[in-house]
Amino acid sequence: MAGRDALDDTSKRIIEQLQENGRRSYAEIGKAVGLSEAAVRQRVQRLTESGAIQIVAVTDPMQLGFHRQAMVGLRVSGDTRAVAAELSRLEAVDYLVLTAGSFDILAEVVCESDADLSELLNTRIRTLPGVLSSETFVYLELRKQSYDWGTR
Repeated sequence: MAGRDALDDTSKRIIEQLQENGRRSYAEIGKAVGLSEAAVRQRVQRLTESGAIQIVAVTDPMQLGFHRQAMVGLRVSGDTRAVAAELSRLEAVDYLVLTAGSFDILAEVVCESDADLSELLNTRIRTLPGVLSSETFVYLELRKQSYDWGTR
């Protein structure tokens, strides 16, 4: 596999199988896509090594003691990549994107409490060089989180 854009139909079908159930056995996937267990294992290893997929446990932050999640929109002066590099070092940041529009950067954060969120915003995020302003969107309820959008 040369890269992410070079996935053949079989690799895409393997990915779709894993998106439905990341614990599905290689033998079960092989039956669904018409390959041997060993061939599926090799393909999954190549997909993982190339960065096309990650196989991870998705957790419920609330059950792990992280009772406050929020999306932070940042307006930045200068190079947004430099600010993003600093934000990526923060343990509380679990999702980070550079955007076009009214915000230059969106950062999802996971904190134990409102007090921890306030501390993070006031001492770690808003004080970063280049941050002009921020707007925080506190999550009240998580209604949908999906990882099975397919491979198109």
